Amino acid sequence: MKTRHATALWLSLPALLLLAVPFLTLIGVTNWQHLQLAWGDGNAIATSLGLGVIALLLIFVSGLPLAWWLSQARGRMRLIVELLVMIPLLTPPLAMGILLVSAYGPYSLPGELLEKFGWTLVNNPAAFILAQWYGALPYFVTTARSAFAGVPKPILEAGRTLGASPWQRFWRLSIPLAAPGLATASALAWARAMGEFGIVMIFAWFPQGMPVQLYNNLQNNGIDAVYVLLWLLLLFTLPMPLICFALSRRMSP
Repeated sequence: MKTRHATALWLSLPALLLLAVPFLTLIGVTNWQHLQLAWGDGNAIATSLGLGVIALLLIFVSGLPLAWWLSQARGRMRLIVELLVMIPLLTPPLAMGILLVSAYGPYSLPGELLEKFGWTLVNNPAAFILAQWYGALPYFVTTARSAFAGVPKPILEAGRTLGASPWQRFWRLSIPLAAPGLATASALAWARAMGEFGIVMIFAWFPQGMPVQLYNNLQNNGIDAVYVLLWLLLLFTLPMPLICFALSRRMSP
């Protein structure tokens, strides 16, 4: 068994190096003696974290029932819904931002209806949340669906035989057994929402989160102004995925 693990580790080295080299380079190119925030960095951090938490809650609440349904459904309707989940994953984020403007912007039917109440869904916190929500939701649904699909069918059948309602089987059997996968799904959704750039840039330029602020720093102050905010992005956003992955490992049988 140890030999197999050692072989797998050696075979993993190309992938590990590919992932690690850019961040090892980041350590070397960072000017550690002159670390300072650029104008707007603090607001960008607060925007990404504050609105990102709201987006993650919306992703979880809206994506959980969809992932459960996909794991249980059969037939043509399931294929259609799976296609709807996959299309955003295949569409470039920049294009998705343009499509969101077309769908929910001021000249769309929903936009015109909202405008009658004095609301808008472009360049404001609501648009920022919607952009993160839309960008990360398919990642959550895809991963959570696999987690629900991994719940042993005999356990669910036993619950049904014992008189548990579908709601009880969902909350008392499926959720606890799929919890490790759901934690992973939440971690991926958070990471995707925090790193969303294309959709946010087109659909919600203001308020500016960390990815857009990185772009602004590069344009206004040069590449050296990017490194500090990049470190802060990693510092503030990595704890949640790490906690989710740790919980996932602890809850795994």
